[in-house]
Amino acid sequence: MNEEVKDLPEILENTIFIAPLKATTKDGVLAELSDALVERGAISAESRNAIYTALKEREEKMSTGMQYGIAIPHAKSDLVSSLITMIAISPNGIDFDSLDGDSSTIFVATLSPTADTNSHIKFLAEVSRNLSSKKLREKLLKATTREEMKAAICE
Repeated sequence: MNEEVKDLPEILENTIFIAPLKATTKDGVLAELSDALVERGAISAESRNAIYTALKEREEKMSTGMQYGIAIPHAKSDLVSSLITMIAISPNGIDFDSLDGDSSTIFVATLSPTADTNSHIKFLAEVSRNLSSKKLREKLLKATTREEMKAAICE
């Protein structure tokens, strides 16, 4: 079942925020995102490796490193029943094979049920609209808490 996207603050209410990422490689980011899902109770520990594999396989098909330092790792899995969203920051940047060749510093990740075709697209569209602002991206990169990250995105 597809979820209706309301407004950005509501969307971000259940988002997992990570600042700063400890990872320094693409695989490390995918592993850290997978671990965060378990730590925050979004998936079971038994599902962790399957979710990591789904993210990695999607990334191998085509990099989700975009431009302006943004990457959007995502995957679909029958191990989740609804959209899970994450926003993570790496102020120093990580090589994510981005379209513009620059390091990625802002990671907007989604995990959605296999049958759900729209909710992750709606979430990404809403967040991406805000992330088109260079000022917002700079403010987000300075954020160190969930509250600071939410405030930066919703501004």
